[in-house]
Amino acid sequence: MPVPAPEPDDDLDGATVLDVHLDARHPRLDKALSEALPDVSRARLQALIAAGAVTLDGHILSSGSRSAEPGLYRILMPAPVAADPEPEDMALTVLFEDAHLIVVDKPAGMATHPAPGSETGTLVNALLHHCGDSLSGIGGVARPGIVHRLDKGTSGVMVAAKHDKAHQGLTALFAAHDIERTYIALTRGTLTPERGRIESRLGRSTHDRKKMAVLKTGGREAITDYVVERSFGLPAKKGGAPLAARVACTLHTGRTHQIRVHMASKGAPLLGDPVYGSGPPAGSVRDAIAASGLTRQALHAAILGFTHPITHEPLRFETSPPEDMRDLQSRLEAL
Repeated sequence: MPVPAPEPDDDLDGATVLDVHLDARHPRLDKALSEALPDVSRARLQALIAAGAVTLDGHILSSGSRSAEPGLYRILMPAPVAADPEPEDMALTVLFEDAHLIVVDKPAGMATHPAPGSETGTLVNALLHHCGDSLSGIGGVARPGIVHRLDKGTSGVMVAAKHDKAHQGLTALFAAHDIERTYIALTRGTLTPERGRIESRLGRSTHDRKKMAVLKTGGREAITDYVVERSFGLPAKKGGAPLAARVACTLHTGRTHQIRVHMASKGAPLLGDPVYGSGPPAGSVRDAIAASGLTRQALHAAILGFTHPITHEPLRFETSPPEDMRDLQSRLEAL
């Protein structure tokens, strides 16, 4: 039985946008683009189309065998990365490990796998040293064992596979959304109502191809349940909103930057988010961020639960946010 395709694992940092204008209709999209871009192989273009990295007038295309209509095609070309990451002896907080998989608490500031600007010091480098030759290669030479990822600035619980069968089993769980994933976020302002579900289409922004956005058409379904656990700071005027909040977000899909985009779309971007944090928070919140030392988006993957793909044992892991988020929350509580 074929294994379902995993969630897209888009790497936006260092990507290049290529524009191709086709004047006439062509029977195959991949062939038309390869003729227009002689330095890019047809196989590479087919892979990019399958990954959702090719758009026509802002709409994501998914099949290279479809006909190519006249228009402006945009291709998000990930920058090349080192093919063979080297093992590096780095400290890992291991929550669980057996012969099949390993669960770790990834620190903020550590990229999941090598990418432009983060060629070393990644979780993959640490896992290669820790796990040695047992690490699965099914995820590609640059991402051995990796089934899902957290942004470099996001801390929290991650699982990696040690061999192909475990990798396939975990990939199937993630593709079927049969995973419990809850994140803790500290946001600018709060959400109304205090408990709800956000359902939207997420895809690359038509204004900035390196960002994700809520789309009216195209993109992929994204579902986040949220609960406002705490609100901080008295509103400046009667009827105003709190200055900040602690929000628990449960993912039902795993789109790139899903929580960051969903929170921002509701007017409550993550504190410290350098990409989606539109507009500054109140002065007292800015002071709290500076005093806490937070230099990233305030997001922590707190809970990861799943059925072990080999032993079928139910597993669930929960960790507290790291010091920078805990310190920031304590300062927000004092507002």
